[in-house]
Amino acid sequence: MKRIPMLKTVAGVACMTFALAAGAQTTTTAPSATPSGSSESVGQHVDDTTITTKVKAELLTAKNVKSQHIHVKTRKGVVSLTGTVPSAEDRDNAKQVVESVAGVSEVKNHLKVEAQ
Repeated sequence: MKRIPMLKTVAGVACMTFALAAGAQTTTTAPSATPSGSSESVGQHVDDTTITTKVKAELLTAKNVKSQHIHVKTRKGVVSLTGTVPSAEDRDNAKQVVESVAGVSEVKNHLKVEAQ
């Protein structure tokens, strides 16, 4: 019976160790280029996730964007928007909202206007 609490404790410590090790792997120098071009550090992934979260929050609270069908992906600071909006004005407003988020270097606006 004492094994289950012990296993939970060991698993918790292992998770914390992994999380700390992953956080410590960020670099301050530019990563070397790889032939595939798909190299991404843990720090960059966390930054992209943070940007995506901020963008989604801004879009949901923006009064000038009338759609909740916008999908957001971020890769190395470049945000891609896909989905549908009711009007061209909403598409343009969504892009402006995203451009104002800290960390966004470029916006690829692939939003489609719904047929009314």
